[in-house]
Amino acid sequence: MSVPSAPSAVPDRSGSAEVIGADRTVLDEHDISRALTRIAHEILERNKGSEGLVLLGIPSRGVPLAHRIAARIADVEGVEVPVGSLDVTMYRDDLRLRPARTLLRTDIPPAGIDGRVVVLVDDVLFSGRTIRAALDAMNDVGRPRAVRLAVLVDRGHRELPIRADFVGKNLPTSMAESVHVRLTEVDGADAVTIDAGPASGADR
Repeated sequence: MSVPSAPSAVPDRSGSAEVIGADRTVLDEHDISRALTRIAHEILERNKGSEGLVLLGIPSRGVPLAHRIAARIADVEGVEVPVGSLDVTMYRDDLRLRPARTLLRTDIPPAGIDGRVVVLVDDVLFSGRTIRAALDAMNDVGRPRAVRLAVLVDRGHRELPIRADFVGKNLPTSMAESVHVRLTEVDGADAVTIDAGPASGADR
């Protein structure tokens, strides 16, 4: 997951990025919208429809992404897919190193996740440790039939054998760069930017 950063780059009308400060925009609001539409269609194709699907967003930005994907699925299928949130704070393997963390919301749909196909949704996939924590957290709330992963950005540098099933944008980065996702629901605007600062622990 990512954190807000300095002002982002803004694409000009030619499609090239105008760099403001140290940030470079790699996805604007239209790119993000198209990526989420494609992810929704890929989820439906893989699942052969919306039957049995549950979307669980990982706070904070995974939650609005999950709701947006669910809205696109509803547009196609005419069916409301259950959406919830899954806090992974207490399941992180670095909790003893950074014990002061804010607990976020876990909200499991009323029908639960037992026997269902759960799609975890997050903004940035980096080391894979957040997703490992999410898998552990899910053990405490139910036993899904299958678990899949959808991310807006895969920036590489995996430290665990975890791979996304649905990716909005594969974004090769160096460890010296930070990827920041901004969403209207949280930050007031949509953009994905890269800057040359050290990689944030929040998107690990």
